[in-house]
Amino acid sequence: MPIELLAPAGSPEALDAAVGEGADAVYLGLKTFNARLRSANFTYARFEAALRAFRRMGKRIYVAVNTVFEQREADRVYQLLRYLSAMGPDALIVQDLGVVAMARSQFPGLKLHASTQMNVASGRGCNALSRHGVSRVVLARELSLDELRSVRSETNVELEVFVHGALCVGASGLCLFSSFLGGKSANRGMCTQACRRLYHRGGTESDGLESGYYFSPADLQLLEHLPALADAGINAVKIEGRMKSAEYVGAVVSAYRLVLDAIAESGGGDDDRVRQSIEKGRGILRGDFARSKTTFYFNADFPAGTGGGVDWLNPVQDGGTGISLGALRRVQGRDGERLGFVRTANSPPAMGDSIRLHKSDDSARVSHKLQHVEAAKGGDGYWISIPDGFDLGDRVYLIQTRARRYRPVTPADAKGSRGPGHDKAPVPLVVIGAKHTGGSSPKNKKDRPSAGFPEGLYVAVSRTEDLYVVQSSRPAKVILDLNRKTAGHLLERAEPLPFKPADLILSLDPYFPQATAQALADEIPGLVDLGYRQFVANNPGHFPLFKDVRPEIRIVAGPWLYMFNTWAMSFVASLGVDGFVSPLENNRQNLERTLGPDGRRSLKDRVFVPVFAWPPLFHIRANLARQYDFKAFSDSRDENFLLAGGPEGSRVFPAKPFSITDKISFLQDSGFRRFIVDLSGLPLRKTDYKDLMRAISQGAPLPRMSRFNWKDGFFTEEQRDRPPRQQPTA
Repeated sequence: MPIELLAPAGSPEALDAAVGEGADAVYLGLKTFNARLRSANFTYARFEAALRAFRRMGKRIYVAVNTVFEQREADRVYQLLRYLSAMGPDALIVQDLGVVAMARSQFPGLKLHASTQMNVASGRGCNALSRHGVSRVVLARELSLDELRSVRSETNVELEVFVHGALCVGASGLCLFSSFLGGKSANRGMCTQACRRLYHRGGTESDGLESGYYFSPADLQLLEHLPALADAGINAVKIEGRMKSAEYVGAVVSAYRLVLDAIAESGGGDDDRVRQSIEKGRGILRGDFARSKTTFYFNADFPAGTGGGVDWLNPVQDGGTGISLGALRRVQGRDGERLGFVRTANSPPAMGDSIRLHKSDDSARVSHKLQHVEAAKGGDGYWISIPDGFDLGDRVYLIQTRARRYRPVTPADAKGSRGPGHDKAPVPLVVIGAKHTGGSSPKNKKDRPSAGFPEGLYVAVSRTEDLYVVQSSRPAKVILDLNRKTAGHLLERAEPLPFKPADLILSLDPYFPQATAQALADEIPGLVDLGYRQFVANNPGHFPLFKDVRPEIRIVAGPWLYMFNTWAMSFVASLGVDGFVSPLENNRQNLERTLGPDGRRSLKDRVFVPVFAWPPLFHIRANLARQYDFKAFSDSRDENFLLAGGPEGSRVFPAKPFSITDKISFLQDSGFRRFIVDLSGLPLRKTDYKDLMRAISQGAPLPRMSRFNWKDGFFTEEQRDRPPRQQPTA
């Protein structure tokens, strides 16, 4: 079956371009609950008109409902799903497990595709979701060709991969950076692309760059590798770009259409027609106004623990898109407007083109449509109109030329229904524990899911040597990161540990790629045999790992499963978990709304609340210690961060931790009984640990800490055009 070419439609004009250049399908968002809230998106009337037109053309429309939702938004999600069920798009692209649960139970006719934001990078993850009605998985972007082939060999679910467009430096769906800096969460469609900013190194002097765009990746381009993807059995290839112009969408779709048609005509072989189409497609893409290109991890070799390469990062190139027109060399005022002079021989600007201006210190970026373009005398450059606030040395990029006109797919005055109604969402049946699937309470107290998890303080660490530090405080239990190093230490039993296996909970890494999946699967039975019976699952692919040892163990659903609502908790509970860790992005109001009395008993007895953490702002599969020789860096607002790299990848942490340890007594009064002090990710010092435990025992707020979203919550859709709030501190 031919590979489906899936194009972004962030606006009706982009949809026209995608159809005009031969896309088989488009993905789009409506006005709510999609991961590109800053794009134009579609009104309900325009969406319904597009559906009617696509049915006539035999093409497909997928609707992105790929953000997490809070408990107070459950009615609106239900109303949206009810509306979409009536309209009948070809599929929904979803992230929140609560959306999966609500759709399957209330609207079973809806076809579901798992978003890349769900962070599925393994065959086990695909199969886990397939058992719950997901028909296609958009795989995480950090996979190699060998891994894609291996995933295909393990699952029958449809596989979709990104082949072109902007990349995230962090693993798909695991970024907290924008959210930590001010509540604009990537999981809520409001990412501010903080990773693409200019940063300044900290620490001792070296030969490295003092400032750079350390975490701004190049753009993905896999045009040349479409034959390999076809051979690997990939069902659909996807172009990123719901924030991009219609011209960009049209150019990229035309290039990929050309090559896919040649592959189909040649029967999948790599013949002259395919090679010629690739060369022609490259020519089309040279003017796509994007960043430099990379194949990312596609050609990487991933034996367990290598961490991959970093040739897709270029810290001297800023993170903006567009064709560089150079820096402003002169600025003048004329007839009430400001003009700037750029010296460029390539891509001469014209009236109506769009440019983006970057301040030289990267403190601001503004898009601007050219109202004045004048060739300078002597032909050495152009005078162009510029907005206020920009001056000599600021950089200019051409981001869009006057768009080609495509035949409209939908009329501008499209008429349709009023959209979603005002129905109330039903209450899901939240099921706790693998043995209690009917909602009834366990007969014996010892059989209750919480029996293996005593009340009190749980301390999380990432190194076995840290266990000797935390033993002094006698926590209820210790949560230990299960990585290659700690797994080896536990299995080899090289030396006695200060905690028995029954006192340790092993936490699985949320990034679960195909290359390391089998190694983890091989380790778990051995760990269970040694007495390790409690685990934290952080990825859909983790649950199948315990199938053969399930009666002997207890599983806690980790924070990276993003359980912000009772529907998500209901889905995860159906997998047989015995507890839930509140997401690090959660806030007090939503926690209370979600975990109030559910008609049978309070869920608070099953929830672990993180009260201290250095949140990993993003997970990077590559070992950036090979790329950069610094561990500390800062931004233009003097926010400080720490980079920790190693064989299994890299993490970026804030220098200022999240802490609500002084709120523990309040939480206890509200009915919560289990709290997590997360010290994982960074080396633990004994003096710091003692100071922290002392402050917790005294109920005193910590100095130099952040409340994250605890008090103010997420930015809402109504607030999305406001600047991010400053990070609240004590």
